[in-house]
Amino acid sequence: MPLTQYFRLIDVQARMALKSDASKNSLGYLWWILEPLLYVAVFYVVFNIILDSGRADFLVFLMCGKLSFIWFSKTVNQASNSIVGNKGLIGKVDVPKSLFPMAVTQESLYKQAAVFLLLFAVLAVNGYAPSLTWFWLVPIIIVNYLMIVACSFVGACLVCFIRDFSRLISLGMVFMLFTSGIFWDVRELGDPHKTEMVLTFNPLAFILDAYRQVLMHQSGPDFAHLVLLGIGFGIVSLVMVAVMRRLSQYLALKALTA
Repeated sequence: MPLTQYFRLIDVQARMALKSDASKNSLGYLWWILEPLLYVAVFYVVFNIILDSGRADFLVFLMCGKLSFIWFSKTVNQASNSIVGNKGLIGKVDVPKSLFPMAVTQESLYKQAAVFLLLFAVLAVNGYAPSLTWFWLVPIIIVNYLMIVACSFVGACLVCFIRDFSRLISLGMVFMLFTSGIFWDVRELGDPHKTEMVLTFNPLAFILDAYRQVLMHQSGPDFAHLVLLGIGFGIVSLVMVAVMRRLSQYLALKALTA
C-alpha cells in the first residue's frame, strides 16, 4: 500500500471515530475537554485540598502533567486493543495491521489539540504568558507522539498474542501514574541522583517535566536527551511496523480467534 494511501486511511478512520464518539454523548465534542478536566479536578481535590500540596501553582503544575499523561495512557490502552477490536474488518479485508493502532493515535492527537488549547488558556489566566521558549513544545510534542505510537504498536501486538496483556498494560499505566511525577515534582526529591535517575530511566517523567520547564519556568529541556528519546521511539515504531507487516497473517488469525 502506498504511503499516501496509508496515511489517508489513518486520517479517514480517525475522523470517523471522532464523529462516532461524539454522537454517543449528549455533550458531543465537549467531552474532549470535560473528561480530562474532571480527572484534573479529582486529583486537585485529593492532593491540594485534602492532602495540602503546599504549592500555590499546584493547579497549573497538575494540569501540565496530568493532561499529557491522560493523552499517553488513554491512547496506549485503546490502541493496544485496536487490532483485536477490529477483527470483523480484518476477517474481510487484508490491510496493514499497524493501521488500527495508528488510527487510534491519530484520533487521540486531534482530541489532544483541543486539550492543549485549554491548557494554554489556563496558563494565560494564571499569568504564564507565551514566550519564544514555548517553541520547545514542538519537539517535545513530536517526541511525546512518537512515544505513544511506539508503545501503541508494542501493546497492540502483545494483546494479539495474549489477551491478558491488556490487563497488564492497564496496570502498568497505574504504575506510571505514581512514578512519573504527575502530582509530585521530580526536581524536589531532595537527592539529585534520584532526580537524574528518574528523568533518565523514565521517558514519560522526562517528557512531563519538559512540558513544565517550558510552560512554567521558561526553560528548555535537555535537548540531547530529547533527541535520543525521539530516535529511540522512532526506531521502535519502524521495527514494529516491519514486524506487523511480516506477521500480518498470523496477527489476523490471532485476532479472529479471540
